[in-house]
Amino acid sequence: MTKEKAFNKSTLIFLGVAILVIAFDQLTKALALANLELYKPVPVIGEILHFTLAFNDRAAFSLGGASTWVFTLISSLVALGLIWFGPKFKTRGWLILGGLALGGVCGNLIDRLFREPGFPNGHVVDFIQIPFNFPIFNIADSAICIAAFLIALRVVRGQKFGGSK
Repeated sequence: MTKEKAFNKSTLIFLGVAILVIAFDQLTKALALANLELYKPVPVIGEILHFTLAFNDRAAFSLGGASTWVFTLISSLVALGLIWFGPKFKTRGWLILGGLALGGVCGNLIDRLFREPGFPNGHVVDFIQIPFNFPIFNIADSAICIAAFLIALRVVRGQKFGGSK
């Protein structure tokens, strides 16, 4: 396989996963906005899962202070870094994890850039609520956390970041 074909395949996997995450995140947020009332829980699976519409001006899972523009800047830099390094990952697993992280970062970045109260302070749409006083979150938050956990697990297990062939 030529280097150009490998680059194209890697880029396709990486960006394909990111686009799927972004699309699913934005679709579920649109459905939440259309079907849920602010802070009125709708039971989905008994007491285990509720959908509750909320707007978040903080980091993932409502962490951090109300400095949305700072998170917008950080998210933009992370997205650019992932776009630069992601397609260079060597294995399919690393490409998928990179795409998952990029999709999550971009899903929330879209909200911060284009939702009220406006650029760059838009509030992120959250709607997934689980018990134990856990913050309300969304698909993008989940993608970021799953990717971060699996990347950390791989590195702790001795895998080289980005993989090797």
